[in-house]
Amino acid sequence: MQDHNPLSAIGAINTIESAFQVKNNLRRAHAVGLAFDAKFQPTGAAEPFTTAAHLQQKEVSAIVRFSHSSTKPNPHKKMNPIKGMAVRFQLTANTFTNLTMANIPVFISETPEEFINLLQTFERDKSDWSKRLDFLLHDADYRAFATILRKLKPFKNFETLHYYALHTYYLINERQQKQAVRFEWQPVTSNESNMEGTDMESTLIKKVQSGELIQFRLLIQLAESGDPVDNPAIAWPSNRRKIEAGVLTLLSLRPDNAEKLVFDPTVTTPGLECSEDPVLRFRSSAYAESARRRGAND
Repeated sequence: MQDHNPLSAIGAINTIESAFQVKNNLRRAHAVGLAFDAKFQPTGAAEPFTTAAHLQQKEVSAIVRFSHSSTKPNPHKKMNPIKGMAVRFQLTANTFTNLTMANIPVFISETPEEFINLLQTFERDKSDWSKRLDFLLHDADYRAFATILRKLKPFKNFETLHYYALHTYYLINERQQKQAVRFEWQPVTSNESNMEGTDMESTLIKKVQSGELIQFRLLIQLAESGDPVDNPAIAWPSNRRKIEAGVLTLLSLRPDNAEKLVFDPTVTTPGLECSEDPVLRFRSSAYAESARRRGAND
């Protein structure tokens, strides 16, 4: 899927490269992370809403990448509060679908243009992260998002964070009925063990290699009439119904760290469609441009 203006994606990547430290071989955002092979066991609870293969009854393999949102190869992790969790569901040998999430419930802007304008502001002002956050807090367009960032609880690891897909998708069933939804990964309680490593990455690797169960529940929030489906900057009411669609289990560390993979959130499968959200559609071209510049091909 291509966004409405591929040039805007090129401009966004150009601005990121100008405003932030970027290494040519790394992603232009969420540059540093670690990846695992995993399995996803659906509960079948989503079957009435969709024909999507990974949301039926059959277990599917998956690849999971956790990341820091920074563009830098050595991010200051506590000053970099947004973390990512990208999942590729491997449907067949040659087909897959992705869910790309972050530990925040909404996106910073309603449109790609607003996002690029913000990046350009950061490009002109080389302030550190704390000063940029102050800027966001004093700008009416970004105050709500900045408030969320300030309220993020201190964290020690990737595996106890709650992740959100930010954008709306449509589930489509056999009768071609559409249901607008948003996806979440909810960590299971057992992820909160006391095992410690030297950093977030080593702690998670030690847990998986020692045989600890590291799991996430896939929650699907169902929209009701009037809920915005094309604005990722607005959260839906908390009382919207959620179903548990399956459980993701980490299996082993990937030697290749999934560095060549592109977790484009617009790659869907029959029974699942992207919404009209302009930011979601923009991300496809932005991911493609980032991948082209770093030499990724999948």
